[in-house]
Amino acid sequence: MNIQTSLDKNDVCILIPTLNEEATIVQLIKDFRSEGFENILVIDGHSSDNTRQLAEENGAKVIVQEGKGKGQAVQEAFQLIEEPYTVMIDGDGTYLASDVHAVLQPILDGRADHTLGNRMANFESGAFTRLNLAGNRALNKLFGFAYGIWLEDILTGYRGFTRHVIKNLSLTEMGFEIETEITVESVKHEMKVEVVPITYVARHSSADTKLNPLRDGLKIGKTIIRMARLHNPMFYFGILGTGLTLSGIAVGLYVVNEWMNGVTRIPMTVLTALLILSGIQMFIFGMLSDLIVSLHRETMRMLRKRDE
Repeated sequence: MNIQTSLDKNDVCILIPTLNEEATIVQLIKDFRSEGFENILVIDGHSSDNTRQLAEENGAKVIVQEGKGKGQAVQEAFQLIEEPYTVMIDGDGTYLASDVHAVLQPILDGRADHTLGNRMANFESGAFTRLNLAGNRALNKLFGFAYGIWLEDILTGYRGFTRHVIKNLSLTEMGFEIETEITVESVKHEMKVEVVPITYVARHSSADTKLNPLRDGLKIGKTIIRMARLHNPMFYFGILGTGLTLSGIAVGLYVVNEWMNGVTRIPMTVLTALLILSGIQMFIFGMLSDLIVSLHRETMRMLRKRDE
């Protein structure tokens, strides 16, 4: 699918966060230029190889980020970009420049403010390890339960944005949780989000992954749950309430079993009551918070309509 002929491709900023991507950055830049996109911004996380030099030699604008981490790089880049449209893509060569048309089209058609390239739609053999694939699917499910919106690939590194979106996202995450935070913020601000199919290819043999599936997967999961406090508090407090209540029931069963055997466990009986009551309180907090969030959301919706 080709982009509307009326689009000035200089209105599109191709944003590429990099860290030691000398094996893939040159081909990626060449591929985008062959698609007609010359406005390429590489924000580099202090690479120790020739990434910056190669990117500059091949026509990209290169900025070295002030801090560390992909999330900080994206936040810094978003503050600099003024073009009407932005396409963000990882620099590791696992995405195809030719898919830029699919990523941009819903935005140009007015159907979306933010697009996500769905890697699950078409990925090469070896592009995902079994652990990565299972982890991605689990996190997508968790996101769906937490926010009530089912998106096929919330962790994709290939995304499209309007300028309005990137100027209105409140981002704080510094690491690989940034994709999750961008998605949550888009949902929270009721932006139009659309998922588009893209191709995901196996990583270049010389390109090492910077993501640790277990460590970073846990961080992403914690981010999804933590941010749900402000979007879906019933989900957040429901998890806490369920955990406390089930713990209280488990301790209570032990206390009852001991009592039937003639042993009285007064401290553990008190603990049982405290755990169950705390669990019930978490559910009450969840319901009250959910009411407040619903009222706030409705107020913000009315304010946006008035501004329009």
